[in-house]
Amino acid sequence: MNKERVTAVYLVETPYSLERAAEVIAGEQSTGTFTAVPGETDSLKERHGAKIERIVPLEESGAASLPGSKTPAGHDGKYRRGLISISFPLHNFGPSIPNLMSAVAGNLFELQELSGLRLVDLELPAAFAERYPGPKFGIEGTRRLTGVYGRPVMGTIVKPSIGLGMEELQRMIEEMSAAGLDFMKDDELNANAPYAPLEQRVKAVMEAIDRAADKTGKKIMYAFNITGDIDELERNHELVVKAGGNCVMVSVMSVGLAGLAYVNRFSEVPIHTHRNQWGMMTRCPLLGFEFTAYQKLCRLAGADQLHVNGLNSKFYESNESVTRSIKACITPMYDGYAAMPVVSSAQWAGMAHATYEAAGTVDVMHLAGGGILAHPEGAAAGFESMKQGWEAAVKGVELEEYAKERAELRRAIEKYGKG
Repeated sequence: MNKERVTAVYLVETPYSLERAAEVIAGEQSTGTFTAVPGETDSLKERHGAKIERIVPLEESGAASLPGSKTPAGHDGKYRRGLISISFPLHNFGPSIPNLMSAVAGNLFELQELSGLRLVDLELPAAFAERYPGPKFGIEGTRRLTGVYGRPVMGTIVKPSIGLGMEELQRMIEEMSAAGLDFMKDDELNANAPYAPLEQRVKAVMEAIDRAADKTGKKIMYAFNITGDIDELERNHELVVKAGGNCVMVSVMSVGLAGLAYVNRFSEVPIHTHRNQWGMMTRCPLLGFEFTAYQKLCRLAGADQLHVNGLNSKFYESNESVTRSIKACITPMYDGYAAMPVVSSAQWAGMAHATYEAAGTVDVMHLAGGGILAHPEGAAAGFESMKQGWEAAVKGVELEEYAKERAELRRAIEKYGKG
């Protein structure tokens, strides 16, 4: 029988011993239940049981992080924390992302023996690479289609997110194209709304893109939000491709990893993968997922470009967490499978230095809404300021020094540098 195994690493908090917690997790997620049953023989457990591979004790806490945990008789008031590695036989569920999720992220989050649980990493055998082809385009394909090399792919988001009519949207697209932007995307809030059906938006946007390209010689990459029910995804993708579009966007938490993998089966353009709703999976430090683990599944399922939040953003996430996410996306899986990290949220030219330091590469997509659109001298100057910020970062020149002879960057600092 196949001896390949999946290893999951958990950050655990428990009022019991870490050993007891590990045993409960391993049993619940493989052959066991709350009590012994006749069919759970030693030979069956040997073939199908999850195994405790490693336990690393960490600090203790004097209070439970999550409600609903029970305590042992004579509890000493301590809640023990540690990293617990558990491996699962691949033949229990096969190289299937949906069924893998049931094993490594199923009922164990509800166990009363745990007062905190977070999946922090996954090690997946080669069988998953054989089943899932991963990103078709990734970093190299995105660069090829945008024609951008030697610097980040830079762009913006349609704002206002909701409410623009077709003529207003077309004017915005043409203005952004004339400004020289590399990339633009729909907001996650706007997919196939009754007031602006996707079919109408695709037609209007592509007309504007083609008109602009005739003037500038450059065709902007535009990510159309095709998120919808499973039976809509292929039709929505076809609308974009047949109109000459060069990118689609999917909200992975809305369609699920299986939905993303489904789109990847027929996709002819890069899949821009938005992680909206991610906060409910990760904001509590002792619950949910670390993005380091989740992004591996997104890449397997076909994410070419993957949102990672931004440094000093408008959201709660720490810069350390964003840095881990960026590095995770560009760390190859199976000798490939790299996705382009998409850095966004309250970004402007002044974030180039920190982002470059965090990534250690220019292989990122850097999106700025207000940081480009609200530049005092207009969107073209906002885009130019972003490029100048990255030039300074790569050359190792201080932002203010580089801005002395560059009006676009100087004006950006005057506006955004004050917060």
